[in-house]
Amino acid sequence: MDQHSTAVTALAVALAALGACGYALGARLQHTAVHDTIGDHGLRLRHQLQLVRNIRWLAGLIALAGGAVLHACALGLAPLSVVQPIGVIALPLTVLLNLRQKGVRARDLNPTVALAVVAATGGVASFVIFAAGSATPTTVTPPEQLTATQLAGGGVLVLGVLATLARSKARCMLFAAGCAVAYGYVSLMMRGLVQQLGTTGLLHLNLLPLLGIAVAMVVGGWLLQHGYASGPPDLVVACLTVIDPLVAVGLGIGLLGEAARVDTWTLVCEAVSAFVACAGVFALARCRPDTRVPTTVSPAGSSDPAGPSSTDRPDRSST
Repeated sequence: MDQHSTAVTALAVALAALGACGYALGARLQHTAVHDTIGDHGLRLRHQLQLVRNIRWLAGLIALAGGAVLHACALGLAPLSVVQPIGVIALPLTVLLNLRQKGVRARDLNPTVALAVVAATGGVASFVIFAAGSATPTTVTPPEQLTATQLAGGGVLVLGVLATLARSKARCMLFAAGCAVAYGYVSLMMRGLVQQLGTTGLLHLNLLPLLGIAVAMVVGGWLLQHGYASGPPDLVVACLTVIDPLVAVGLGIGLLGEAARVDTWTLVCEAVSAFVACAGVFALARCRPDTRVPTTVSPAGSSDPAGPSSTDRPDRSST
C-alpha cells in the first residue's frame, strides 16, 4: 500500500479501537441495568419497558451508539476484513470493568480466564495484521446486499430459536451469537451505505441498507438484552467480539471478494488466528469468566451482601 492508503487504514483502525471502548463501557452499563431491573426473574416485556427509563441503561445505549458511529466512520475508510476484527478490544476492557465492579484485583483473575482473554484478543489482533496488508477494497452492490440479508436473516432466526430452547450459558451464548450475526450484517450494509453517500444523491439512495440496518439493530439489541439476562457480560462480549467480525469478514471475503489477492500463506495464518480466537471464547464459556467476591459471614451468622452477583444465580430468563 502507498503512504496515503496506509494513513487512511491507520485512521480507520484508530476509530474502530475507540468504538470498541464505547462497546465495552456500554456493555458493562447495560448488563448492570438489566440485572438491577429483573432481580431474580427473567427478562419479560414489562422489564424491557422499565429499562428505557433506567438512567444507567440509557447511558450504556449512548456509549454503544457512540461506538457504532465511530465504527461506521472506520468502515468508510477501510475494508471490512480490516476494521471489523478490531472490536475484540472490547473483550479485555469488559473483563477489567467487570472485575472493578466486583472489587476484584486484576492479579486475582483466574489464570485460565486470563489465558482465554489473551487467546481471543491475540487471535483477532493477528488476523487484523495479516488482513491489513492484503485485503482489497471493494464496492457493496445491491445484489450482494440482498444475498447478505438472506444469509444473516436465516442465521439469526436459527440461533434465536435454539436460544429459546437452551439453558444457562448455552442460552447466553446463542442469544449473543444471534446478536453478533445481526451486527456483522449491519457492518456490511453500513459500508454499502457509506459508499452510496459518497457517490449518490439522497433522492437516489438504495433503501435496502437503511431498512436492513434498522431491523438488524432492533433485533440484535433485543437478543443482546436477553444475552445479558442469561449470563455474565464477559461471555456476551466475547461472543460478540469474535463471532461478529468472523461473520463480517466471511461476508467480505465470500460476497465482496476482499481476499481475491491474498496468497495461500496469508490465508492459512488468518485461519489459524481465527481458530485461536474462537478457542479463547469457548474457554471463557467453560471457565465462567464472572469472577466472584467471596462471601463473608457476620457475627450474627447472616451472609454479607457482597455475595454472589445476579449473574451467578441459576438461569431463569424468559423470552
